[in-house]
Amino acid sequence: MKKKILIVIMLLLIITGCKEKKEEENTLKQDLVILEQLSNGEITKGVLESYKFSETDEVTDRIKIQMTDGRVILAVLSNQDTPITIANFKNLVAQHFYDGLIFHRVIEGFMIQTGDPTGIGNSGSGQMIKGEFSLNGVPNRLSHTRGVLSMGRRGGNPETAETMNSASSHFFIMHQDKPNIDGYYAEFGKVFAGMDAVDSIATT
Repeated sequence: MKKKILIVIMLLLIITGCKEKKEEENTLKQDLVILEQLSNGEITKGVLESYKFSETDEVTDRIKIQMTDGRVILAVLSNQDTPITIANFKNLVAQHFYDGLIFHRVIEGFMIQTGDPTGIGNSGSGQMIKGEFSLNGVPNRLSHTRGVLSMGRRGGNPETAETMNSASSHFFIMHQDKPNIDGYYAEFGKVFAGMDAVDSIATT
């Protein structure tokens, strides 16, 4: 009798595990569809209504950036080409690394950048990751269009392995399209709502 119960429980666990994996795959597919529609300017009211954000203590692929004045930026972390970048970002979020940081670099018509604990652009998390962009041998199909999230890093002339793999905690949000920097930085997501907040910061 105990063996039967054990087998039933194991089967239930297997079925539950398969169900959770299927749900995770469906969520990823939905994220990719949303990201593609955002990139192509095809977002519709119906899609917006069906793609809800809800706050949780778990680290997910949807992020909320809240400013001290209450304004909010919502973004989706969704790019199959940048698993290292996304894993690093989510790890920093889980550590509350970004809490209280400012946008230390603001260039209207280009981007707003954050991720430095000192607030002046000279510091990071202490960990560096591989740059997931074409100049570094990694294809990245996202483009630096308005609202895209991308990783900051040290630049170099000429570029070296050290400079291309120097991304740490700095990331920037595109204020306007800049396709000329595609292939030089790792794009890893896009703003879903709150570009008015990005505009306000970029024009400050």
